[in-house]
Amino acid sequence: MAVLRSIERRIEAVFEGAFGRAFRAHVQPVELARKLAKEMDEHRAASVTRVYVPNEYTVYLSPQDRDQFSSYEEALCSELQEYLSEHAQRERYALPSAPLVRIETDDDLEIGVFGIAAKMARTSRSVPIQEPLPQPAPPAYETQAYTPDIPLKTSVPTYALAYEGRRCPLRDKTIVLGRSRDCDIHVADPNVSRRHAEVRPDGNGAYTLIDLGSTNGSELNGKRASNVRLSEGDTITIGQIELTFVRE
Repeated sequence: MAVLRSIERRIEAVFEGAFGRAFRAHVQPVELARKLAKEMDEHRAASVTRVYVPNEYTVYLSPQDRDQFSSYEEALCSELQEYLSEHAQRERYALPSAPLVRIETDDDLEIGVFGIAAKMARTSRSVPIQEPLPQPAPPAYETQAYTPDIPLKTSVPTYALAYEGRRCPLRDKTIVLGRSRDCDIHVADPNVSRRHAEVRPDGNGAYTLIDLGSTNGSELNGKRASNVRLSEGDTITIGQIELTFVRE
């Protein structure tokens, strides 16, 4: 992928360099806007929850190209800044501040050729353009403990299957029990079928034990069962293993 990107850039440089100068005169504003957006894309940096991009851009023009913008250079910079802001919002980028575009003269550049320098700078205007997926962090002075899927007091209870000193949280999904290593709960017992039974949620916070046509069958509280709704404290037996349906 890096090789293809390198080839693409070399081809682009040829057409926008020597060939470009042969067929065009002055730099056009639309070219500047397109290349500024490309610079923003190529200099993005991912953090934990955001993708940051540079907020300051300096466009270097030949003296002749800059002269053509002299009567509306300030308005052009404002328009380019607005274009970059819209591009950042569209791509869900975050910036340390609103984009700033400056135009400078480089005497070594020829007509139709320009350069762009991008950097990420902290300024007094620092206001992020975009706040993706707000997830407020705890205050620095507070120790925050995180536990997965803690139910609210108003939510339905969550359950697990406890066996051999371990717990398998159900998390409102179907749990398959059997001798196959692909099962959610692997039981290394020759009396257990490869896919022996499953504990399936009904969508309302309840779960059902379903035997999957196993050779030796499944038991619930010591009785043969093929399709039975579970209650807290129920004991499931398949082969030599016992599992208890418990509330987390």
